[in-house]
Amino acid sequence: MSSGSCGCTSCRSKYLVRDDITGSLVCSACGLVQEFDNFDAQLGGLNGPQGTFVRVGTAGTGTLHNYKETKVYAAQTLIENITFSLGLSSSKSNDVKTMIATITENEFGQGDWFPILIGACAYVVMRKDNKLLPIAEVASIIGCDIFELGRMVSRVVDFLDLKGPEEFPEFDIVASFERTVRNSPRFTGVGRDKVARMLKQGIFLIQCAVKWFLTTGRRPLPVVAAVLVLVAELNGVDVRIDDVAKEVHATVSTCRLRYRELLESLVKVAQVLPWGKDVTLKNVVKNAPFVIQYMERKSMEKPVETSKTKGVEGVGVDLRDVVSQCLRKDVEYGTDLRSVENDSQYFEVEKNSGYARSRDDDLERMNISHECLSLMYTKFLNERSHTKSIEGDGEVRRKKTRRGFEPRPCRDWWNGKSELTKKLLLKQILEKDVGLDALPPSFVSGCRAYKRRKKRIDAAKWRVNRVSHPSRTDLVDSGDIYSSEDVDDGKRRKRRRIYDIDWEDFIIETLLLHGVNEEEIEKGHYNTLLDLHVFNGGIVPQIPSRKE
Repeated sequence: MSSGSCGCTSCRSKYLVRDDITGSLVCSACGLVQEFDNFDAQLGGLNGPQGTFVRVGTAGTGTLHNYKETKVYAAQTLIENITFSLGLSSSKSNDVKTMIATITENEFGQGDWFPILIGACAYVVMRKDNKLLPIAEVASIIGCDIFELGRMVSRVVDFLDLKGPEEFPEFDIVASFERTVRNSPRFTGVGRDKVARMLKQGIFLIQCAVKWFLTTGRRPLPVVAAVLVLVAELNGVDVRIDDVAKEVHATVSTCRLRYRELLESLVKVAQVLPWGKDVTLKNVVKNAPFVIQYMERKSMEKPVETSKTKGVEGVGVDLRDVVSQCLRKDVEYGTDLRSVENDSQYFEVEKNSGYARSRDDDLERMNISHECLSLMYTKFLNERSHTKSIEGDGEVRRKKTRRGFEPRPCRDWWNGKSELTKKLLLKQILEKDVGLDALPPSFVSGCRAYKRRKKRIDAAKWRVNRVSHPSRTDLVDSGDIYSSEDVDDGKRRKRRRIYDIDWEDFIIETLLLHGVNEEEIEKGHYNTLLDLHVFNGGIVPQIPSRKE
């Protein structure tokens, strides 16, 4: 029995006994083990003896993992959480871990950049396996900017030296459309047959958009949203483009622009129809069944047949049904009119007229000349104008009802036998004929901008010369020197004259005064040219005096 100087920490007893096994002091009165009695201080540095409670190299109390092991464990946990949020399987998650370990040399990492690397590797892994994972969706889940994620994907691809479509396939826009339709909650209550029909129609329009270069140099998801909205409208499914844009993680304004470009392409295709001049952006959705039917039949032709036939001749469009549907005023004009049986009178052609009436079994390949269609359409317009005049005089009182657009059932105009309803290669898509061979919209807009800047340069040169040489008589305003631009009001293209001088005109004048080449100005890189020739020690322009 021994007494400590301080006594028991609990009862303050002076009688403490040292245990023979553990060597700790125990109070003989209350039995409490005295803490920190046998603590051995570290006096030998890093290589000295180990203490009882502290061990050199540990990451904290109660663990034996060092710093690197702790960092790797936290990184792998973060990889599993992100891949689970992206919907990847366990095998794909392991592939992502292996790829990150290869890139970081088994160091992994931590910080704000590491989740971006995880998302980029997940995107590359899915892309290599021909599985769909939109980069916009990855950026949305990780919470980073899509451009930052894209730069990281580019660095990963360069590091792994993935070259060619075999190692790094292209983005599959058809699979993206199918995935959007199947995962969208907007089509949960739609029948299975209608969803399958919408998938075929959407794939057909998607590949037509690829042929029309609507996806060239653009993000594919807005095109997917535009096609999905159009197909849903044709099948009577109420879908808003704002909701679809949120589902595919795309900008609403971009989706609206792609939807407009798709409708403009359909308007161009519709010009080959007998009533094509009356088809505009406002009514192209009503005429879309006939336009798509023509495109489908056109794509099913052989290349030899396509070169011999022009327009609707030989395509195989059911023109009797088409014209009969177009002559129904309850769709176009919203009035109570005759039934479909009365519309058939336009197809009653006598034997002496020179046109043979088609049989029921020959409706699939019915050929009607443009003269016959023109006569039928003119007869219809005359009767319609006569009916309007009678209604204006008050002789006929007919109650008008406004009805919304009710698209025809898809079984009437959709066949679904075209090869474009299946996924094709780009070369096969470009070889198909759907009634329109268009240029890329970005290229067309670039040409228009080039012409507009050319006119602005000519106008700026005229203004500079008029100030520099006021006495010259050949610098009189001829009325054509001012710039003008094309204005598309949806029906016809107009030209609007612009007499106001804006900031672009002032910049062009400044560049011309600094001796910049006109070909460089026409490219439109104003900021670069200003930095090179104006703000970077360029020559100060010398305007000639009036005496000269």
